[in-house]
Amino acid sequence: MVNFIIASHGEFAAGIRQSGQMIFGEQENVQVVTFMPNEGPEDLMKKFEDALATFEPNSQVLFLVDLWGGSPFNAASRIQALHEDQMAIITGLNLPMLIEAYGARFTMETAAEIAHYLIPVARDGVKSLPEAAETVAADTQVAAEDAPVVAPVGDINEVKHSGERTIDVRLARIDSRLLHGQVATAWTKSVQPNRIIVVSDGVAKDELRKTLLVQAAPVGVKVSVVPIQKLIDVWDDPRFAAVKAILLFETPQDVAKAVEGGVKLDKVNIGSMSHSEGKRMVTNAVAVDDADVKTLEYLRDQGISFDVRKVPSDQSKDIFDLLKKS
Repeated sequence: MVNFIIASHGEFAAGIRQSGQMIFGEQENVQVVTFMPNEGPEDLMKKFEDALATFEPNSQVLFLVDLWGGSPFNAASRIQALHEDQMAIITGLNLPMLIEAYGARFTMETAAEIAHYLIPVARDGVKSLPEAAETVAADTQVAAEDAPVVAPVGDINEVKHSGERTIDVRLARIDSRLLHGQVATAWTKSVQPNRIIVVSDGVAKDELRKTLLVQAAPVGVKVSVVPIQKLIDVWDDPRFAAVKAILLFETPQDVAKAVEGGVKLDKVNIGSMSHSEGKRMVTNAVAVDDADVKTLEYLRDQGISFDVRKVPSDQSKDIFDLLKKS
């Protein structure tokens, strides 16, 4: 695995590492170097040397640096020049770059390879409103309506439903926030979907929320927002067999409605269930009331197991063990 050193003027490097952990989870082999106002070049070099000493000798190292030509970049350049086969530098650090860098470590073996991959990713992370919203609204007008999960082949009225699951569900998740950073980056990298399907009657009727969710689609993955009945309708349709999906539900009740309609799920991940009056906290991200518990028990009786994790790197916990402890 490629090692990372995040370096910046001031505490920016420490802050962006914390932000990255919130989205992607704890990461190994990541060090932070901060260049403070009362420090000089030699202090900075000592910090880099101490960071490098925590890694295995002769391993790959990528420096993710805030500013080209600044002191952290200059110090890193001095080190990289002596180890060109092992080390690389990328500047202009932003959060999309860091998140993609974490994901790239699963598939890329050298620092230079990751650095070259990150340049267009970092640029694509710079967007604006209202321009971006207008572009997405124009490009996704059909998807933002009640479009099919994927473009089907043939006449839907002629299809004989199989009665068996055809959509390849890579992850079914309950998350009050639906599509956000943890899903768009960490889970997408982990399960490799080609489609994220937000399954919600309420959101399907809300044009603004639909547009914002479509806009939040990660690179290379399409987002659909559909009512629960739409998922039920296409669930066993053989023409949707090419869909590799993340299914996002806001509540356990939405999952239960889909299951009652014939949707077959083996496991449901619980990422977050927001707190409101009358609910008790089970974890720092999951709150339940009696109705939620009853619904979770119903789903368990249908053969569904539960996996309480915010991100893939978290330790998996069983919701019913947590309920007993709470």
